[in-house]
Amino acid sequence: MRQRISSRDNADIHIIGHVSSSTTLNIYAHVTDEMQRTAAAKIDLGIGKKTPTAEAENTPRKPAPSTFQPYKGQRRKPGTGCISQINDHLWEGRYSPVVNGRRMARNIYAKTEAECEKKLAELIRQMKSEIATEKAS
Repeated sequence: MRQRISSRDNADIHIIGHVSSSTTLNIYAHVTDEMQRTAAAKIDLGIGKKTPTAEAENTPRKPAPSTFQPYKGQRRKPGTGCISQINDHLWEGRYSPVVNGRRMARNIYAKTEAECEKKLAELIRQMKSEIATEKAS
């Protein structure tokens, strides 16, 4: 889906310095006009030692909450394995710890992500107990 970019957006993009206009829009889309006005008024007061205008006094101290949700990465915590969707009806779970300098990799397959999570958790418990008994002997 392509977004239309106005000349004002292009000017902002060049000022901010991102190579791609879509990167700039994705990062700064949550900034509202009210937030920009409030920030500009604060800069004028702090740096320019300008007296507050009637408009600046009427602006709220705290900007209204936005619906912006930051991008959350796909990385899992170490030691929890990984899960990937192979197709519409198949998920793969993989756990591959390093034991004695060698990687022991095992995979499990399931029809749903939740089922795959359960099977992977069981696989990890099983492999950890196997590793512990191998180290003990």
